[in-house]
Amino acid sequence: MLFLFENYALDTDRRELRQGSVAVPVEPQVFDLLAYLVKNRERVASKDDLVAAIWGGRAVSQSTLTTRINAARCAIGDSGAEQRLIKTLARKGLRFVGAVREKAKPELVGVEDATTQITKPETSLPDKPSIAVLPFANLSGDQQQDYFSDGISEDIITELSRFTELLVIARNSTFQYKGKAADIRDVGRQLAARYVLEGSIRRDGDRVRISAQLIDATTGAHRWAEHYDRELRDVFAVQDEVARAIVATLAAHVNRAELQRTLLKPPAMWQAYDYYLRGTAAFLIRNIRKGVTESLYDARRLLEQSLAIDPDYARAYAMLSWTLARAYCEPFDGDYMSPAALDRAHNLAETAVQLDAHLPQARAQLGWVLLWKRRHDAAIAEFERAFALNPNFIDNRFGEVLTYAGAPAKAIEVLQANNRLDPFQPPGRLGFMGHAYYMLRRYDDAVLSLREFSARVPNSLILHIFLASAYAQAGQLAEARAEAAEVLRIDCGFTIARNKCLAVYKAPKDAEHRFDGLRKAGLPET
Repeated sequence: MLFLFENYALDTDRRELRQGSVAVPVEPQVFDLLAYLVKNRERVASKDDLVAAIWGGRAVSQSTLTTRINAARCAIGDSGAEQRLIKTLARKGLRFVGAVREKAKPELVGVEDATTQITKPETSLPDKPSIAVLPFANLSGDQQQDYFSDGISEDIITELSRFTELLVIARNSTFQYKGKAADIRDVGRQLAARYVLEGSIRRDGDRVRISAQLIDATTGAHRWAEHYDRELRDVFAVQDEVARAIVATLAAHVNRAELQRTLLKPPAMWQAYDYYLRGTAAFLIRNIRKGVTESLYDARRLLEQSLAIDPDYARAYAMLSWTLARAYCEPFDGDYMSPAALDRAHNLAETAVQLDAHLPQARAQLGWVLLWKRRHDAAIAEFERAFALNPNFIDNRFGEVLTYAGAPAKAIEVLQANNRLDPFQPPGRLGFMGHAYYMLRRYDDAVLSLREFSARVPNSLILHIFLASAYAQAGQLAEARAEAAEVLRIDCGFTIARNKCLAVYKAPKDAEHRFDGLRKAGLPET
């Protein structure tokens, strides 16, 4: 069944939520909660109803329930304060109060508004072999172990990405299918992938079993399958074996010399890798669903534990640097606009590059920090080195670097080109495109991108700054003032003068263009 409300489509058959033509990533329990509320919108759903339907009657804490409710609201652009679609009735329960239309046969999977549907785009197959690695299923019986199976899946994607003769679909797009029973042929058509790798991971103490199978997505035929029972300390060897087996299967298309590539430098001990995976999950995934400051601190603690075990682990240094750079740009704590925090981020990124000069993530992170130090040409050079090291590497932050460097048109080209490897629009790309459109004075396009980003990642100060400017330049002053109020709510001490250290444009005229929009939105000068 397909349920349409506002500009969202909830497909309960495909277990998919879309906003317009863009898939919205939703955890399985959050999806089930949202679907239950929409299906039962004629009545109030009590806590007992939700626990019975979503958790099968198992004991669930109030904090867990509240977290899932907040995530469901966030996924559809709602909030606990606004309660526009999901309303809480004191001491009674929840009710979905939005206007809903139902379609029995969901041949169309998206909506632009209440009456217009958009078919899900399908891309033609490329000339060279393309592969999508679906998130490996966690069979450990503990959802807290999802970070481990997700991390293994992502590392296999990273390993395959090193082969220039393979086109590897990005993690963001393949992870849209997490927890869903998808037809492999549909996945192949939607992602333009000739082959799909799927598998499972069962972790038990210090042992792990990894099962994988490679499927021809055009026919559904199995090309290769294997399982591995190993000690956790050998997990990197398993990743390498899986990647080599796939490339050997596709050897007719892949340069055989690349079989001798260097494996992504593993840490000295698997415990360091485990802490790295948990820290990465805390920073890149959980911060969308819970308090960002708490997630930052969790991520740093875990990454520092990883480095305490293996002080030469480049990936952990790069990710730790990213957490400092994020805190420098957003008002989470005392690191906001702190030169010391930026210097530490810079030192960590340089350390990552020194330890592994061939790690694309390290090069990209160094480029990102160099941007905030106003070293635009050096920042671009580092990102270009990252892409040269891995032809399938994607980092949408490069678009932001180009915009600040005075090349917003090129930024749009780069961000749109990333759609080939990452068909499902990630939130960050929307924000960066909105910024580029603003600098090109395409204010209506900027508003559209930034509003969509806002629906998926609320409470971002930088987002509301750009949205206030874009609304003001588009002549929508009431909306601009509302966004300005959000800026002051998030950062009560915000002034245009104080914000100038974050307006790291290469050209002063570009910075003045940004400030002009903020003044029109009514934000204080000093």
